[in-house]
Amino acid sequence: MTGYALREAIVEVLGHFWRESFGQIYPALADLEAQGLVRRREGDRPNSSLFELTPEGSARLLALLREPATQQLPRNGLLLRLFFGSMLGHDECKRLVLEARAEAETRLAGFDAIATRLGSDPEPERTFMQITLSAGRHSALAAIAWADDALELLAGLKR
Repeated sequence: MTGYALREAIVEVLGHFWRESFGQIYPALADLEAQGLVRRREGDRPNSSLFELTPEGSARLLALLREPATQQLPRNGLLLRLFFGSMLGHDECKRLVLEARAEAETRLAGFDAIATRLGSDPEPERTFMQITLSAGRHSALAAIAWADDALELLAGLKR
């Protein structure tokens, strides 16, 4: 696929847990091509290139997937603001938590829509998609439960 199509596929299919920008994709594709891990060919439109994995690229991808997963420390602007909540005030903190709850509800609805489109076929590829989708759903449900707890704590503070 083209770099643009690759970016769109990442957003649409993996976007709930992985993000890449065009600024990351095109240099990475050039580097992978230089290493012989992807092959470039002429696209259907002028100035358009299609990329595909080479056998070496498939082997390298499999090796990377088998490496232990590393977690990045999160940078959560919401929690940073709430940590300094005494400076922001009760009402502003409540607004932030309500916004976070609404965003989590929107994410949950999106995951449910994806689950409906996927169906429940036990096809192996679909099963692996359902595993990542389940992680997103659990994360959204946890965010909703946390927001409810936070709102209860804030209500107790207001009394």
